Amino acid sequence: MKAILSLMLAALVGLAAPAHAQDAAVIVDKGDVAWLMTATLLVVFMAVPGLALFYGGMVRAKNMLSVLMQVMVVFSLGVVLWALYGYSVAFTEASPFVGGFSKVFLSGVTIDTLADTFTDNVKLPELVFVAFQATFAGITCALVVGSFAERIKFSAVLLFTVIWFSFSYLPICHMVWGPGGYLLGDGALDFAGGTVVHINAGVAGLVGAYLVGKRIGYGREAMAPHSLTMTMIGASMLWVGWFGFNAGSNLEATSGAALAFINTLAATAAATLSWIAGEAIFKGKPSMLGAASGAVAGLVAITPACGSVGPMGAIVIGLLSGVICLWGVNGLKRMLGADDSLDVFGVHGVGGILGAILTGVFTAPSLGGTGGEDFSIASQTWIQTYSVLVTIGWSGVVSLVAFKLVDMLVGLRVAEDEEREGLDIAAHGESAYKF
Repeated sequence: MKAILSLMLAALVGLAAPAHAQDAAVIVDKGDVAWLMTATLLVVFMAVPGLALFYGGMVRAKNMLSVLMQVMVVFSLGVVLWALYGYSVAFTEASPFVGGFSKVFLSGVTIDTLADTFTDNVKLPELVFVAFQATFAGITCALVVGSFAERIKFSAVLLFTVIWFSFSYLPICHMVWGPGGYLLGDGALDFAGGTVVHINAGVAGLVGAYLVGKRIGYGREAMAPHSLTMTMIGASMLWVGWFGFNAGSNLEATSGAALAFINTLAATAAATLSWIAGEAIFKGKPSMLGAASGAVAGLVAITPACGSVGPMGAIVIGLLSGVICLWGVNGLKRMLGADDSLDVFGVHGVGGILGAILTGVFTAPSLGGTGGEDFSIASQTWIQTYSVLVTIGWSGVVSLVAFKLVDMLVGLRVAEDEEREGLDIAAHGESAYKF
């Protein structure tokens, strides 16, 4: 009898122990891993070919390849810099404003090391997280080039990218997402990069447009997009890839990813309709360029909010972003007086600011968001606004210094005859088309 009782006790202990161990065990779910690798591929697809074609179609034919080249090479440069030191500076803990150097050259990152998700004990292979974040770094740097397209030296673009990536992208990324980050600790919400990516890049682009100067003939000569077909294709690729950008930022294949997914779909569709409605009212006709631009504006604006607002909130954000970014690329652009060639600030800067601030409104549970019972719209909106101001100030100062340094070292602008000839031939010795 005593032996039987001992066996029963041992069996009970054996059943209880695995349950307890499971509670405390680290879980690496194959579905999460597969989803984040897929999301990473989608973000690559956003940049090349998506962003490249979207930008390329909007310039003149003589500069098509130069824009494709800038986007592809800058994206590649950003990915390499991220692996060398960017990941360490952004995602290790050292100070509220910048990380440390403990993972430079991915030191200590192996196939066995793990990265956190938003769920306790649920982890990802760190290499997958590094790759996912590398695509964010690459595409953010590539966004900037649209502001000074058609007249900047290729060497200047690359040198600026290195400086700006190091001193603007990495600190803002750390402050918003990194361990011990200043804005993260302050309670700022940025699910997928409204401040880190869009405002950061938009401000850099605006500074660049001022310092590089206006294109020859700007305001006097026709500078219409040479291929709206390419632009529409690129915008569509951006929309598809953006699901990886936004839903991937959930890091897990859960209902949180589903929320970001539907919000990305709904806000983008609403912004497309809003933009062309605004064009029809104020310009008399809706345009294909407007529809494509509206889609991107909606994608930008929902980015910081996609994981914390409800679908109806996403639609409102999309509707507002369409008409406000339409003003951003027309009325505001005239007021600023900068030749922002492809409206990087008007869409990414303005849309990012709008989305970041409205995140503080529509995250409220009373408006369908995921905020807690003690959520305060006024308090959170101030936190969001403060994060926007910090990002504008930081990126603006770094961009100004970076462009000035580049101008001193290699010069910013191509010669006048090269600009008139087109950068495809002058800078790369190739032509996009054979006439």
